[in-house]
Amino acid sequence: MPQNNTTEVLRYTAFSSDPSGGNPAGVVLDASGLDDAGMLAIAAGLGYSETAFLTAPPEGLGGDEPGRAYTLRFFSPKAEVSFCGHATVATSVALAEHRGGPGDYVFATPAGTVPVTVAEADGELRATLSSVEPQVKPVGDADLAEALAALDWPATNLDPALPPRIAFAGNDHLVIAAATRERLADLSYDFDRLEALMQRLGLTTLQLVYRASESVFHVRDPFPVGGVVEDPATGAAAAAFGAYARELGIAKDEAVLTLHQGEDMGRPGVLTVTLRAGDPRVHVAGTAVPISA
Repeated sequence: MPQNNTTEVLRYTAFSSDPSGGNPAGVVLDASGLDDAGMLAIAAGLGYSETAFLTAPPEGLGGDEPGRAYTLRFFSPKAEVSFCGHATVATSVALAEHRGGPGDYVFATPAGTVPVTVAEADGELRATLSSVEPQVKPVGDADLAEALAALDWPATNLDPALPPRIAFAGNDHLVIAAATRERLADLSYDFDRLEALMQRLGLTTLQLVYRASESVFHVRDPFPVGGVVEDPATGAAAAAFGAYARELGIAKDEAVLTLHQGEDMGRPGVLTVTLRAGDPRVHVAGTAVPISA
């Protein structure tokens, strides 16, 4: 069954309170009538970087309170994705608005269990997700050279204080830091070449970063493996970057980082990354609002 004709698809943008900013996501609050092909067809039809699909939770998840636990899956226009931060934020706010109100939710995702808290402040709903336990590992010299060649970025354009790494907080992202804001703004890459490298390394996005101050960063995320040139606001990559910043000592054990993304695409968004002492997870927060079809 490719798609249930009665399937309702909500449209939200995450990490912005302006419908024209942030990263759009489709949200299906009841995907029980869909198989994988149906989910992929909806995601491809929408054309957003990801669409989220909710079904019943696995047994034992979420305790006794109904409507607070779900299975959550994500599809790009080309394939299923193990974890998507902006679609998780969008889904959580949609649930708060249409189902259970603000509070705590928990999702079984292909990457692991992800708890989210939705709170209302100043008339806006804000969701904070807690990542699965992150990891950071080196990237091989030849793989980095291939990534830079696909980007057409000379190695001299990189920030030596933020060395490249592969960071994971649900899926893998290659973090590469530009030395200047101008370098980050000038993004025109070889789509097929970068996609081939990312497929081989199992990367979801490249997290391209410019450090504006101790705690403020500008980021961009090429996403060719999802069939999208660039992701406007990437919660999963933000979580991975938080792990990267902690691992390299760029951020303290207790830190709040602000990531600006989407400005160069005309869809500005803000992602808040929080690190807590004694907690290996990374916490990513942002607003989400409905958008018209």
